[in-house]
Amino acid sequence: MHKNIGILAHVDAGKTTLSEQVLYHAHATRKVGRVDHGDAFLDTHPIERKRGVTIFSGVAHFDYEGDSVCWLDTPGHADFSTEMERTLSVLDFAVVVISCAEGVQSHTETVWSLLESYRIPTFIFINKTDRPGANQEAVIESIRRRLSGDAVDIRSWMGQTNMPEDVREQVAERDEELLERLFDGGYDADLWLERLQEQILCRACFPIMSGSALNDIGIAEFLQLLSRLTVTHHHQRENEPCTARVFRIKHDAKGARVVFLKLLSGRAAPRDVWQLPGGESKLNELRIYHGDKYTLTDSASAGEIIAVPGLPGLVPGDTYGSEEKNRFLTAPMMASDLIWDTAKLPVFRMMEQLRPLAEEEPSLHFVQHDSGITCQVMGKLQLEILSQLMEEAVGMPVSFGPCRVIYKETVAAPTVGIGHYEPLRHYAEAVLRLVPGEPGSGITFKSLCHVDTLALNWQRLIETHIFERPYAGVLTGAELTDVRVELLCGRAHLKHTEGGDFRQAVGRAMRNALMFGESVLLEPVCAFSVTAPAELYGTVAGSLSAVQAETEAPVYLEDVFTLTGTAPWAQFSKWQEDFAPMTHGRGSLRVWMSHYAPCRNPQPVIDAANYNPLAQDTPDSVFCDHGAGLNVAWYQARQWAHCQGPWFEEGETK
Repeated sequence: MHKNIGILAHVDAGKTTLSEQVLYHAHATRKVGRVDHGDAFLDTHPIERKRGVTIFSGVAHFDYEGDSVCWLDTPGHADFSTEMERTLSVLDFAVVVISCAEGVQSHTETVWSLLESYRIPTFIFINKTDRPGANQEAVIESIRRRLSGDAVDIRSWMGQTNMPEDVREQVAERDEELLERLFDGGYDADLWLERLQEQILCRACFPIMSGSALNDIGIAEFLQLLSRLTVTHHHQRENEPCTARVFRIKHDAKGARVVFLKLLSGRAAPRDVWQLPGGESKLNELRIYHGDKYTLTDSASAGEIIAVPGLPGLVPGDTYGSEEKNRFLTAPMMASDLIWDTAKLPVFRMMEQLRPLAEEEPSLHFVQHDSGITCQVMGKLQLEILSQLMEEAVGMPVSFGPCRVIYKETVAAPTVGIGHYEPLRHYAEAVLRLVPGEPGSGITFKSLCHVDTLALNWQRLIETHIFERPYAGVLTGAELTDVRVELLCGRAHLKHTEGGDFRQAVGRAMRNALMFGESVLLEPVCAFSVTAPAELYGTVAGSLSAVQAETEAPVYLEDVFTLTGTAPWAQFSKWQEDFAPMTHGRGSLRVWMSHYAPCRNPQPVIDAANYNPLAQDTPDSVFCDHGAGLNVAWYQARQWAHCQGPWFEEGETK
């Protein structure tokens, strides 16, 4: 059977070292690489080997005890959480590595929360057990307290053929039938194994194993148990229509675009033709990657992870064969301006050079503006890595300006806009209504236009144009979000309408609606969890109150407290820099993106942006007047509209 297993951890927990040992014991590599030696098999990029940190997800394939295993190594540093989360979307199982020296750390909890969100069956491996002072029992207690009370200690089983009595009891505790059999002395090895597999698959329990990856202690036993306890059912979907989820895009040594995806159902083979949003695309070849090398395969079936060159238009999170699109939970809350010699490389040329990087890391979200280019970032380490990657891409030094908060915009109430585009021999008109959406919903679409008014093919084209790019708000130019776009009416011409005409009409209608409506500035709100010595509670709680944080009641355990809550990122980002000195290095802090909410003090942000909503993305329309195109100002376009109806009564001209 096909198994896709990912390995995740807090930085420096020994995740890559464990991967090296697993690959060696599975005979997938001939020697065990080391991070500090710069020869780790799955750290294929020169920057990864030089800095000794995993930046990109690594893929290895091997056969083990009759199974075909795809092993995925993910970044451990919080700055590369977006890369890690994209890999989660294709995993069947996960292994979380925890250092026995440091125990459960802040990013470990973040990883665990993401695994819970994706409902991924998870194993726990306690690493570095041979370190002086390592206390496995204390770490297990911390795991059960901070991660899950259903963490099951199966360390006694490592190296044994039969399930030890203590493991049998833990399995039976979660199964009434097994519990009755256990009391009657009716232990059945096959039944117990089957039920444990089921419990793991439905996340009713999380097995704990241990060892030392660096010194090859417990690794062979870990791999054997991992193989026995994991089962998948991909074969049941092999005869269904082909669907696939994209999780990564990279560019090979020749600069060719390569799409990494997991087949969710059906089969794929070279020369198959896929219907993509941009048209038909042929699968010229199917690649099976193993480190930085690959082999070609003549077929792939449900459950397999493959790489396909080309496939334009697909981005991480897309699902081929389905309208489903994965919404990633990890999101940057900061942005920074690129700094380079614009005299040598103009802004538009820089954007072209950055296009491959933007495809590989879509969360960067490069935006071109009057003064340069802005990108979204997770943290300082990512900025350092990006500087090196960009210098390699453009052949000149690239640095970054100060980081600032990423704001967004939405609408406070329904607002209607019209977009008309009718220069000579072109024609398209669209009337759109923007309605406040659910928080976190992004942009959604609904057509209320009858097909007798506008043919279905044009309506689908309008929907495509709405999602093909982000839209700027009119307060600060920040990205528009949490809006449902409703198509109320539209017009096309039998001879003169082309696809690009509706792109123009849609863009103008979106902007027109925003100009008529009432916009709301949104700010990122982060969630946090603070653990510190009990005597520092007053200091920590008081400082959190000063940055407008909202907290739950503290939880005390022995001589430490844990405090969770939310806070505006604009204030909290400065507070977290003072956290370590405040707690004298004795506290731990976990921070993650929670949601966007109306900005508590928007006017200073709006004033600082000094944004002109008419400078770009025009809300005006173009009508035909006496055989020539006539630009009509946004506030007059309604009177010129060909689609007249009651919808224009919903908004008043400003």
